[in-house]
Amino acid sequence: MEPITGYAMLEGQRIAYQVIGDGPVDAILAPSWLSTFDMEWEQPMIRDFLQRLASFVRVIRFDRRGSGASDPLPGDVLPVWETFAEDIECVMDEVGSDSAVLYADGDAGPLGILFAATRPNRVSAMILFNTSARFLAADDYPIGFPPEFVDEVSNEMAEDWGLGERLALYVPSRSGDKELERWMGRLMRATTTPSSIRAFMEGVITADVRRILESIDVPVLILHPSESQVPPFEHGRYLADHIKDSTLVELSGPGDVYPAFALADQVVDAIREFVTGTPTAMPASRALATVLFTDIVESTARAGEMGDSRWHRLLDLHDETARRELARHSGELVKSTGDGILATFEGPGRGISFASMFRSDLAGLGLPIRTGIHTGEVELRGDDVGGMAVHLGARIMELAHPGEILVSRTVRDLVIGSPIAFEDRGTHTLKGIEGEWQLFSVATT
Repeated sequence: MEPITGYAMLEGQRIAYQVIGDGPVDAILAPSWLSTFDMEWEQPMIRDFLQRLASFVRVIRFDRRGSGASDPLPGDVLPVWETFAEDIECVMDEVGSDSAVLYADGDAGPLGILFAATRPNRVSAMILFNTSARFLAADDYPIGFPPEFVDEVSNEMAEDWGLGERLALYVPSRSGDKELERWMGRLMRATTTPSSIRAFMEGVITADVRRILESIDVPVLILHPSESQVPPFEHGRYLADHIKDSTLVELSGPGDVYPAFALADQVVDAIREFVTGTPTAMPASRALATVLFTDIVESTARAGEMGDSRWHRLLDLHDETARRELARHSGELVKSTGDGILATFEGPGRGISFASMFRSDLAGLGLPIRTGIHTGEVELRGDDVGGMAVHLGARIMELAHPGEILVSRTVRDLVIGSPIAFEDRGTHTLKGIEGEWQLFSVATT
């Protein structure tokens, strides 16, 4: 399902757009400023996310004037939201869309709300992801950010623009992923300049659309990650409390700018049900599996000390070693996390054996790792896995010391009677997971 690319003309200026799929319903994705559709399409997880949406809607995307493949903004530029609204309407006219579901996230949220309120005949429904009616705090809006915090973030964003170094702010679920960090830097440079992003941020951060929320007369789906910090979940709840025909869905996971990396399944399923009126036709199949996460200790510092070229060669050796040992231990590589792996095994014994050998092999390369292992029911999502067992494995790995293989009590209980010895690490609370969890360290021999 490849995109069709074209240009819409608005008063002599070209607006680049892209259409994916031919579903019975149009969905126009209003871009945040961090958006260049050609670069995004090259990112496998974003491409997969868009193709899944295009299986039931016609996806319409565009680059705002002043960004990506579109022409620069005119000299007599209108306020940010007005130019944004003109861009949307012009693209809809060009592709023959009389009315569409409008999707807006992040900094595009307030602008999308204004478009829906001022052009109700062009919007059949709206989806708001991880956004806000107002970002700044006020006397009657204590959940907003203090001005000094916003100034600090805006200045840092402009200073670091094009370097990709603030990946943890944009995609916290992939913090430390050097490959994605490099892609993010290229995306920024292809989108706009540091001076332009500073001017845009000043316009968006001061936006306040609270007074018009009651004017929205279409169904609205509000998707907000439970762990989002920019903006926090309270901002999503505020939208739901003030838009009369709205549904708030709390997503389990981090507040990524892009839903494609950690929230794709939840977001696609919620949008499908909202747009088509039917839930996902085929529920994800489930199976019991041992989930294993590894992570190179202090990888960011090591990369800085070694330089990109040497570090990348070492990561290649890391990946080759992982594939070789997984084949020997009948494990399945689910994905690389940049400086670690996510793998599954049919049983915890094989997982622990792999972890011990992988740790030893990497120690010979000067790469200390930490490992977390849990056994539980996982959702099988094509080549990926999801569910609570996966979250547990990741959280356990985060608590492991350098060189340690840390496992849940479930894993320990399933290998009782084997030669594997454990040391009790006590009970712990795991971020985002209810209850206390007893953990054990695999004893070294």
